[in-house]
Amino acid sequence: MRWALVKVCVAVTTMVVVAFAVPLGLVIKEMARDRAFSNAEREAAAIAPALSITTDRAELERVVASAGSDQGMAVHIPAAESTAAVEIGKQRALDEDISTTRRLGRASTTEVPGGSTLLQPVALSSGEIAVVEVYVPEAEVSNGIDTAWAVLAAVGVALIVGSVAVADRLGVRMVRPAQRLVEGAHELGEGKLGARVPEEGPTELRLAAVAFNSMADQVVQLLANERELAADLSHRLRTPLTVLRLNTASLGDGPAAEQTRAAVAQLEREVDTIIRTAREAKPQTVAIGVVAGCDASEVVRERMDFWSALAEDEGRKVRVAGVDRPVRIPVARADLVAALDALLGNVFRHTAEGTAFAVDVHNGEDAVIVLVSDAGPGIVDPEAAMARGRGSGSEGSTGLGLDIVRRLAESTGGDVRIGSSVLGGTEVRIWIQLDGRAPVRRGHRGSVRRRRRGVGVG
Repeated sequence: MRWALVKVCVAVTTMVVVAFAVPLGLVIKEMARDRAFSNAEREAAAIAPALSITTDRAELERVVASAGSDQGMAVHIPAAESTAAVEIGKQRALDEDISTTRRLGRASTTEVPGGSTLLQPVALSSGEIAVVEVYVPEAEVSNGIDTAWAVLAAVGVALIVGSVAVADRLGVRMVRPAQRLVEGAHELGEGKLGARVPEEGPTELRLAAVAFNSMADQVVQLLANERELAADLSHRLRTPLTVLRLNTASLGDGPAAEQTRAAVAQLEREVDTIIRTAREAKPQTVAIGVVAGCDASEVVRERMDFWSALAEDEGRKVRVAGVDRPVRIPVARADLVAALDALLGNVFRHTAEGTAFAVDVHNGEDAVIVLVSDAGPGIVDPEAAMARGRGSGSEGSTGLGLDIVRRLAESTGGDVRIGSSVLGGTEVRIWIQLDGRAPVRRGHRGSVRRRRRGVGVG
């Protein structure tokens, strides 16, 4: 595109220069010729008064000499009845041309070796017609033409060079954004999801850059959603796997029981591998959609009915509170189910049999808090646990359970905190914002905290 613009500009500028320079050069040439012959006419006119008075040779020679043109001027006086013909100066024109000028009685020009001559007829007192011949050399006719053509050529070249420079700058301004757009498309095609292009240049290319960046952002969001969906679905398999693992404990000893336990363990490892693979190089952009919401109390009661059966088999004491009335939250039912199953599954997986746990729902004016607590050994480093949730996990943990809970809370403008529970173990606090505002921080939760003080775990 850049060289195409330069070629077009060179062609157009060259045509413009030729269209103006050639006629202008011809006009200058004609003006130089007219100037030379105008000077010749003035010289001839200076002799005419003397010819009308006298035809004396000596007098006429003095007049011609005083005019300063004795080398380029000739006077041709025809013979009269009492006088002979007089020829003064060097004759260059042909006799036929002189006779024709005398006969026609008007000035004429004729070509002679080395230049041209002006033949000017002058009427004498005797009635005869004398002819004044003025020689105009070719150098005088073309005087200044070469310089004029050189100036015109220099101006034309300067215009062409200037137009090429301007076209090149314009081409760079147009081509550079296009090249960046091409490079960005190649990088995005190679899997570099962070590839973006500057939104600059001409309007069309700037709009193309905006569209490209928007497309790239959408691709990142779609990939993020796909990876998270794959990871979420894989993680939800861990709930029935936990049930299977717990049930295998009641199979006793024997080859069949050992094979079943080994198969369940292998299946858990495969699910962990799928989760880690789905979360590798996860883009940091996650699209959160608008959901209709659900009744948190109903979901908690339903899931606790499921987990209570397993808790009874392991001798775990269970407590549920705050679910006696509807609690609407702006979270999809499936997402809340996945979050609760992830946290309760961790309780069964990472605490010993017989460890008590509880789920509390606290409904405030602007937020809802869901507390999942246990009487286990607790989490030594809560910050590291949350950070692991954003990564690829570690041995024995994918880290996705806490990440599912975190994303659920942050989708409403809330957050997640890990601390110590009144049971002596871990407490995971899910803060769900009801009005969709920015996440609140510690010290701004008075309405919910005051209600929490009256809740005990038995």
